[in-house]
Amino acid sequence: MKTVSTIITKTISVRLRPKAERMVKKRHPWVFEDSIIKQNNTANAGDVVVVYDNRKNKFLACGLYDSYSPIKIKLLHFHKPQKLDATFFQSKIEEAFSKRAVLLETNTNSYRFLYGEADGFPGFIADVYAKVLVVKIYSAIWFPYLEVIVAHLVKISQCDTVVLRLSRNLQKLKENQGLKDGQVVFGKLAEEIVLFTEHDIHFSANVIHGHKTGYFLDHRENRRRVGALSKNKSVLDVFSYAGGFSVHALSNGAKEVVSLDISAQALKMALANGKLNNYTGTHKTMAIDAFLGLQQLIRDRKKFDVVVIDPPSFAKSAKEIDKAKHSYARLARLGAQLVAKNGLLVLASCSSRIMADDFFDICEAEIQNASKAFTILDKTFHDIDHPIIESFPEGAYLKCGYYQVK
Repeated sequence: MKTVSTIITKTISVRLRPKAERMVKKRHPWVFEDSIIKQNNTANAGDVVVVYDNRKNKFLACGLYDSYSPIKIKLLHFHKPQKLDATFFQSKIEEAFSKRAVLLETNTNSYRFLYGEADGFPGFIADVYAKVLVVKIYSAIWFPYLEVIVAHLVKISQCDTVVLRLSRNLQKLKENQGLKDGQVVFGKLAEEIVLFTEHDIHFSANVIHGHKTGYFLDHRENRRRVGALSKNKSVLDVFSYAGGFSVHALSNGAKEVVSLDISAQALKMALANGKLNNYTGTHKTMAIDAFLGLQQLIRDRKKFDVVVIDPPSFAKSAKEIDKAKHSYARLARLGAQLVAKNGLLVLASCSSRIMADDFFDICEAEIQNASKAFTILDKTFHDIDHPIIESFPEGAYLKCGYYQVK
């Protein structure tokens, strides 16, 4: 693997404030800087940290030190002493892969192999697109371990190529070991556009320059479900990006699909992804701001059998929460006005700071405000390859409501 030079790490021990210690005992993986009350040595990014109980001097957890983040310690293992070596990482990777087994029994060769904290790899994402593995890291703690982890990921996934993606903070970091965003660190990449399949439908991902790792895999099950409900229907896909919902709808016999997104480039990808599949319906695009586009369609008295509204995160910080709630309300109200009689309105949020109950309450209130009666068909959350664990509720962000508008 073409990666970093050998980085020598050391082990330090720390003691925490009582509140932080209680969180560690509950297996929460984050320790903030102001929670540390005693540290036996200075530490660099990637050094091993052992957390001890203040009163009993017992081992509580171990993890890695992040000198560049206010979350100073990312914990990987709890309760029993454990050496963080190649065998440890191999075991964690095998455990993560086993969680995806049911998904990989379908005609799907794209999946999230490692989902950060939920799989015991804080700040580490690994996505597979056919034979290409895309690793995205958000913390410098992983530089010393990157080679051994990637080797295990390649062995288990049987991928031929590994692309490394770096967060913006790591790209700016002087001590980034000479690594670059979009660097091929294993094998060869013939084309930066990689073709893959999800539930029999064909798509493409730009693994070098695309958002995140190239595509958004979290909505896979919702895309499949919307597709199955779209036969002989007209469909509006708002914030369509590369056409995930649109292409599933077309491939399942939708008679008309409109992909709406502010990015003309994204809509080109949506059209291209559609053409990777066989369909007979019409595929139209609208390059316009979503709020303006929805208002325009309402003025034109358009109606659709299925309306899907899946915006990007509106609340990336706590101060944006109120504004985000207002935006979700507007979208629900506008979307409800575009649904044909007994049609389907699908409303989604990927804002982790917006609680699921709050989001659904907002959606349902606004559908009523649009003078529409409705039935709640379902409320869904993460797909199987984006697991949520009880000790890390911060990992839960995706929620999606299915409403039949009468």
